[in-house]
Amino acid sequence: MAPLIGISAYREVASFGTWNLDSVVLPASYVEAVGKSGGSPVLLPPLPGEEATLVRRLDGLILAGGADIDPTLYRAERHEKTGSARADRDLFETNLLLAALEDEIPILAICRGHQLLNIVRGGTLHQHLEDLVGSDIHDPIRGGFGSHEISVIQGTRTAAVIGSRARSVSSHHHQGIAELGSHLVVSAVSDDGVIEAIEDPELDHLLSVQWHPEVGGDPTLFDWLVAQASLFAKISR
Repeated sequence: MAPLIGISAYREVASFGTWNLDSVVLPASYVEAVGKSGGSPVLLPPLPGEEATLVRRLDGLILAGGADIDPTLYRAERHEKTGSARADRDLFETNLLLAALEDEIPILAICRGHQLLNIVRGGTLHQHLEDLVGSDIHDPIRGGFGSHEISVIQGTRTAAVIGSRARSVSSHHHQGIAELGSHLVVSAVSDDGVIEAIEDPELDHLLSVQWHPEVGGDPTLFDWLVAQASLFAKISR
């Protein structure tokens, strides 16, 4: 059977014909990427208190991109460009990640998920990268993705999975990692020094990237996750 890959979803108002309803949503590109790599995707709605139960039924987890994380979670004052807090999502995804780490299921953290991993490990964020790097290269298009080059650090797990050559990645984020969390190492950076990937050298089932591989046309990270999830399923089920 295909491994079951949970993807964190979130609440937004969505339009259905003449209806505008509070809904649980996720861009279809995540679902399509998991399916193309051989996994069975399932959306995880923000239900704080149910995280451990959900994780026990999964073979792998994707923490998806999305809204800014509440800066109080990393002991910072809110920047004027930081979006409004999504307390239910912050709490749900934090506990989801902690449960997944506890159960040692394979994890791929993307964009917001990448930032959340760093925060859970005690790290901090730059709340508006344009102030730091002097350009909007990481968030150039409203409602769309830009692209820029990254360099992958040789000898890291990230390099072993996607290769160590420089590459162009799809990008849409105005925040990024500042102080690195405990037991994490940097595994890729952009030309302007923004941290683009992190990993824990002691956890071979965890990868975390700032870019959006679900829209970039390269399935490598999803292939890796599905392969890890298949192995986890054989061992644990």
